[in-house]
Parts: sequence; C-alpha cells; structure tokens
Amino acid sequence: MVEPPLRADAARNRERIVDAACDAFAERGFDVPLEEIAARAGVGIATLYRRFPARDDLMVAAASRKFDQYEHALHTAEQAPDGWTGFAGYVQEVCRMQASDGGLADVLTMSFPGAREFEARRVTLYHGFVGLVERAKAEGSLREDYVPEDLPLMLMANAGVLRGTAQAAPNAWRRLVGYLLQAFRTGGDAEPLPAAPTPRQTVRAMLRISGCQGRSQPPQR
Repeated sequence: MVEPPLRADAARNRERIVDAACDAFAERGFDVPLEEIAARAGVGIATLYRRFPARDDLMVAAASRKFDQYEHALHTAEQAPDGWTGFAGYVQEVCRMQASDGGLADVLTMSFPGAREFEARRVTLYHGFVGLVERAKAEGSLREDYVPEDLPLMLMANAGVLRGTAQAAPNAWRRLVGYLLQAFRTGGDAEPLPAAPTPRQTVRAMLRISGCQGRSQPPQR
C-alpha cells in the first residue's frame, strides 16, 4: 500500500527532524535523547513520534542521507581511469567520511533488517564495491586474496583508531589507511605514508583511551 504524500507543513517538519537527527547523531552518536532532536528541529516530541514512531525509524532516515554520499563516492570510483585508483579512492573516501561524521561513522557496518529499502541500498552498494575489487584484481593491482568483507573489517579498525585519537591526533586515521592500502596493493614501490601522529599526540591519545587524561603530562615535542 502506497502511503499518501505528506502535507507541505508535515513534509517540512519531517525534513527538519531528519536534519536535526543527522547533526545530533554525528555529534553525539545514536543514543542522543529524542527530546533533544525534537528541540533542535523546533518541533514537539509528539510531532517527532508521529513521523518516526521508533528510534530505529529515525536512525534509518539519517543513515539513508549518509548512503547518498556513499553512493556518490561509489559512482566517482567507478569512473576512475584504472582499477586501483577507483578502489583506493573509494576506500579513502569512505574512511574520510567515517572520520568526519562522529555517530554516523559506522553506518556501513550497521544493519536494519526491518528497513527493506535501506537494506536493498546496502546490497546494491556492496555489489558496486565488489565491482571495484574485481576490476582492480583483473588489472593485477589488488592482491588476489583480498575479499570485499575486508572493508568492514578495515572500517571497524578505523573506528577504533578514531575513538582513541579524535581529540589528540585527528589525522592519525590517514596513516592507518595508508598502511592498509599498501598492504592490499601488489608489486610496485611503496608510496609515502601520511604523517604519523607526534609523540605528544600519541601520548595524549593513549591517556584518553586509558581514562587517565589529566593525571600526567605528556612530553613536550
């Protein structure tokens, strides 16, 4: 059954709620109170629940916005002049988006089984990435034992780096991605890696992870 289109004012409210949810989730994660999202959108909590009866409904709406960006990144990668440029460019862009989006960073590794349209887009995105992998392998630039499931593994590793270094060394993730891409590539000379975090940044990140921030002073460097 096709739902009737929303009235203009209801449609505006829905977009304001999704906009506010995207901002709130990116800043604070998916556990942000829905009352805060309603306040950011300038609507009452009852209006939010009319449009999104469950938290998952709002999470899917926000995640779908994010998927628009992933699909654009995939299309760009598919137009690359060679397989490695397409594959590596997509991986770097996905990791960059992960680094910039806080609570929305893990969308590619989340699942919403009840949201059929969202899951269908995920499947399409997956098959598009498989195409990038196959193209790079066919030209001999990507190691044969690489599998598409390595990307979620990489994103989970990157998420851990981001959580530990976001405040102290916000660009540390670039070095991880640089290392991994070199590990994925076959032959050729190693390309220069992005800069490593400074010793001070590294100590600050380690203190943050261990919960000891402020108990000792990292060495000046």
